Amino acid sequence: MPSTRQFTPDSAWQAPEGEPIIRIDQVSKRFGDFYAVDDVSLQIHAGEFFSLLGPSGCGKTTLLRMLAGFEIPSEGRILIDGQDMTAVPPYERPVNMMFQSYALFPHMNVADNIAFGLKQEGMAKSERQSRVAEMLSLVQIEKLATRKPHQLSGGQRQRVALARALAKHPKILLLDEPLGALDKKLREQTQFELVNIQERLGITFIVVTHDQEEAMTMSSRIALMRDGRVEQVDPPRRLYEYPNSRYAADFIGSVNLLEGFVLAQEEDRVTIRSEEAGTDLEVTHGQPLIPGTPVTLAVRPEKVRLQTTENRLPNALSGVIKEIAYLGDVSIYHVELPTGKRVQFTQSNIQALAEQPLTWEDSVELGWQANSCGVLER
Repeated sequence: MPSTRQFTPDSAWQAPEGEPIIRIDQVSKRFGDFYAVDDVSLQIHAGEFFSLLGPSGCGKTTLLRMLAGFEIPSEGRILIDGQDMTAVPPYERPVNMMFQSYALFPHMNVADNIAFGLKQEGMAKSERQSRVAEMLSLVQIEKLATRKPHQLSGGQRQRVALARALAKHPKILLLDEPLGALDKKLREQTQFELVNIQERLGITFIVVTHDQEEAMTMSSRIALMRDGRVEQVDPPRRLYEYPNSRYAADFIGSVNLLEGFVLAQEEDRVTIRSEEAGTDLEVTHGQPLIPGTPVTLAVRPEKVRLQTTENRLPNALSGVIKEIAYLGDVSIYHVELPTGKRVQFTQSNIQALAEQPLTWEDSVELGWQANSCGVLER
C-alpha cells in the first residue's frame, strides 16, 4: 500500500528527547457504563501528520473531540504544548477543527466563511483581508471568493472548510473524516494536496479516518484503534509490514493468515506446522518461541509468487485457482489448497489480455521467502 512520506531516523517521534506537542495520558471516556475510549496514552510531535484509524465505534472520533475540548475525559489528562488542557474550553485551545460536514454558513460567501473566525477574534479588517487572500491562494480557490456554499462542488466546499480551519494559524488542526464526502478520484487527489499543505505550513495535523488507504497515504504515523483502545502505533510501512496482532494484520490491507503451532526454532528461523497449509512453513522471527506455541503466520498476497523451476521458494504450496479479481494494474487470484483453505496472490498485469497465462481451475504452485512473512502469537 502506498505512502507519500519519506522519513529519516531522526524524525521527531523517534527522538526520545523531543518534547511532544500533544501528550494523551491514560485518557478514558465513559458514557454511562460504556467506555468509548479506554485508557489511551499517545504522544504526538510537532509537524506530524498523525492518523487515528479504525472501524466505526472504535473511539477515534471521541478521542478527537476530547482533543478539541468538545468532550471532557472521564479519567486521564490531555497536555498540549506542555499545558494541561483537560478541562479547558475549545475556544481557549491552540487547536482548530475541520468537521466532516464542513459546517459552512450558507448565507455567507466563501471569503466571509473563511474570515468568520478572524472577525470573531477582533482582527483588523486589513489584516483579515490579507489572511483570507492567503488562505484562498493556499487551497487554490481564489476565483470562488464571492460564491455561496450551494454554488460549490463537494471538493470546493472541502477546500473552503480547510481554509477556514487554517485561517487562525492554529498549532494543531483536527480533521474528522475530511475526505469522506468526496468521490474516489477527487479523494485521492486531495490526499496529496493535504500532505503538501501540511508540509508547507508545518502545522500538526491529526486526522480521524476509517479508510486504511487514506491513512497509509497521508500519515507520518498511524494509531490503529479497536474497541476504545490503541492496538498499534507506527509509521505506515512498519504497520503494514510488521503488524503486532492478528487484528492489525487483517485490518491493514489484504493478508493470508495460516494457523499452526511452533515446531522448532533455530536461531531466527522458526518452523511452523500448519494443518491449514498442509505442510510445514518457515518464517524469520527474531524473538524466541517455545515449541508447541499456537501461532498465526501472516503473508501479504503480493509477497506470494508462482514457483518456477529456476527459483524454488522455501514455503511451497499447491492449489487450484477458484476466483480471479481483475483490478486493471493487478489481478488477485484466490487459490484453494487441498486442505480447503484459500490463499491469495497478486500479479501485475504487464502482459496483454490475450497473453494472460492464468485462468480459473488452473493448477498452480506458490511460494514465498521466510523473511516475506510474519508470525503472530495467538
